[in-house]
Amino acid sequence: MALLSPDFLECVVALGTPSDEEKSIWIASGFLFGRFIQKVDEQTSRYRVVLVSNRHVFLGLEWLTMRFNPEEGQQASEFRVALNENGKQRWFSHPDENIDVAVLPISTDTLRQHKIKFNFFRSNNQSADLAKLEKLGISEGDGVFVLGFPMGIVGTQRSYVIVRGGNIARIRDCIAGSSSDFLIDAPVFPGNSGSPVILRPEIASIEGTEAVSESYLIGIVKSYIPYQDIAISPQTKRQRVVFEENSGLASVEPVDHIQKTIESIQPVELE
Repeated sequence: MALLSPDFLECVVALGTPSDEEKSIWIASGFLFGRFIQKVDEQTSRYRVVLVSNRHVFLGLEWLTMRFNPEEGQQASEFRVALNENGKQRWFSHPDENIDVAVLPISTDTLRQHKIKFNFFRSNNQSADLAKLEKLGISEGDGVFVLGFPMGIVGTQRSYVIVRGGNIARIRDCIAGSSSDFLIDAPVFPGNSGSPVILRPEIASIEGTEAVSESYLIGIVKSYIPYQDIAISPQTKRQRVVFEENSGLASVEPVDHIQKTIESIQPVELE
């Protein structure tokens, strides 16, 4: 029994930067997201597709490398994209600088021309904003999946997404509007920045609540929350060393911030 759609794995993209050795250094994760525009007919809908990651991933980069799998099983293909062109920034960030979300418009026609195997999260039926999460009764303890490429582990010949499980640690403050992000209890490491967070479907629920039987994109990993342990000199009683460890908690930006970021942008071509 599958709890995670294989199509969701095809939405996730390894992100890197070119190096002097003509090999990319993989630094983060991202994913393709389609904002619903209109329904053409019963079988077809139009979407504005973007690559989503964190603002802190894009900041300071001149070039971004994206790694995709071809359709017919060949070795993974890499696309280099200039993030600045003629002095103009080609990516867009959330208007609030405290929101760590950035998007880069993507041409799906270019991906198809290169016979790339890809998919994207659809905003109208594969994602859940805070209002929908509240309506579904999502709360602390509900399960999640984190999809990405921690520590630059992207796969040798092709990209293979690493899926790790966890649960929502705190979200009621975000739903209530008193916090801009929510917390998950899940193993998140460098390279997971920009990873999509997926709600895990359940077949059981406690009395008085309904089980959520579908998976939804509910947010994007911002960072893990570090725990600091301070070593004090027994002689001077002063701080000598600070040890920083992963607390196991991670901060997540909700889907609402992705929607806000891509409201008024236009698609551009991959190079």
